[in-house]
Amino acid sequence: MAKTFATLRLCAIKNITKNKKTSRPSAFVAIKKIMFKRLKKILQHAESFDFTSGSIRKGILILSIPMVLEMAMESVFALVDLYFVGHLKESNYAIQVVGLTESVFAIIYSIAIGISIATTAIVARRIGKKDVTQAGKSGVQAIVIAIAINVFISVFGFIYAEEILLLMGASAASVVYGVLYTKIMMGGSVFVMLIFLINGIFRGAGNAIIAMKSLWISNISNIILCPILINGFWFIPAMGVTGAAIATTIGRGIGVLYQCYFLFYGKGILKIKWSYFIPDFKLIQSIIKLATPGVLQYVIASCSWIFLANLVATTGGDYASSGYQTAIRIMMFFILPAWGLSNAVATLVGQNLGAQEIGRAEESVYKTAKYNMIFMGSIMLVCFFSAHYFISFFTDNQTIVDIAVKALQIMSIGFIFYGLGMVLNNTFNGAGDNWTPTWINVFGFWIFQVPFAYFLVHFYKMGPTGVFIAIPVAETLITILSVIVYRRGNWKRIAI
Repeated sequence: MAKTFATLRLCAIKNITKNKKTSRPSAFVAIKKIMFKRLKKILQHAESFDFTSGSIRKGILILSIPMVLEMAMESVFALVDLYFVGHLKESNYAIQVVGLTESVFAIIYSIAIGISIATTAIVARRIGKKDVTQAGKSGVQAIVIAIAINVFISVFGFIYAEEILLLMGASAASVVYGVLYTKIMMGGSVFVMLIFLINGIFRGAGNAIIAMKSLWISNISNIILCPILINGFWFIPAMGVTGAAIATTIGRGIGVLYQCYFLFYGKGILKIKWSYFIPDFKLIQSIIKLATPGVLQYVIASCSWIFLANLVATTGGDYASSGYQTAIRIMMFFILPAWGLSNAVATLVGQNLGAQEIGRAEESVYKTAKYNMIFMGSIMLVCFFSAHYFISFFTDNQTIVDIAVKALQIMSIGFIFYGLGMVLNNTFNGAGDNWTPTWINVFGFWIFQVPFAYFLVHFYKMGPTGVFIAIPVAETLITILSVIVYRRGNWKRIAI
């Protein structure tokens, strides 16, 4: 990567020195144009790039740039909703309902990501072995599994939306105000499941660009629809927080349709046929076996976050809950792009282990971890010193702002550890070693984080602040455990 930027700088200097009167703004424009030209050239060859023999730096760029943008777009969904509902008259109720619903959605995300990770690992291994047919069949059978699981989740969530919000600690007034939002979001959760899973198929095949574009299209649709449906326009009535749910569901649905088009009719390495949807129970069993620990590791983590959200809501009330949820949404906006960068290592490790290139797999982990820690270190400084500016943009309620600023500053202290932990987590998953991060999460979240937060809140009488402190401390511990396990090297010997 250093070589790439050195070349960009040299080319820019040559262009600049042709004219001695070139101004500094012109020099900046020249460098920017060359950089975009080089990045465009790299991404244009993404589909034909061999991740088992080509430059690792270039491989990380090809995979991570679209993945970072993809994850940034996924995080924008929650921020767009947060921005518009945060300026409604009943913002304390609206923010709490949106935030608590997103917390419950973490379970759906967990199932989707867990199946997606297993699918990415299987597809990447098959692509590494040049078995394109089995890669395509594996991806489609994973879609069949996801749809079957989501039928139950969406029906249950729609029927019991009110009970779910009350269980999460929402006030009775918040439930009355926003239960329809939760019903619509739960009813349309199949699009969340599919958008993650199909993107996992594209990533396993090394085509992260389609995954990125699908979320761009989803978010553009959501950004257009949100203000129209929330505030009303022309003949469309103002629907408030309910409009946010409708806009988000439609936006994700459009993204899934875009994915399906390229899955069936695209020019990528994968060629999907309708016959692949016929259930292959042997293949389904192998996918479930590989996906189960992946699903568990994220469900374990997301359920702990649900417990923390409930702890904040029940000890701090509506305003503390709204402040915490605002801080979490902003934190996730910065963390998800880092997750996108760390996702690159899953494909690189999977394909290189499939090709028996263990040294390249290890080098991929080291370089990806370095880039991710630099990125998260920068974000830590930005969030710590600029928390008030970020929070104030999303709500003008000063009580919510004060709580959210405190929460974001405390949680951001552990960002560098988050960055390293993400890469190691995806290293294990990309290698097919899904049980290792599962057990680490059991210890880190439920044996340590939840009791520690409860202890700080109730015994030290710290209230919601105790929850804010428990989060970075637990994430740091999880990263330290991951480093110890990674150095043992068992992940290099997993067969899938």
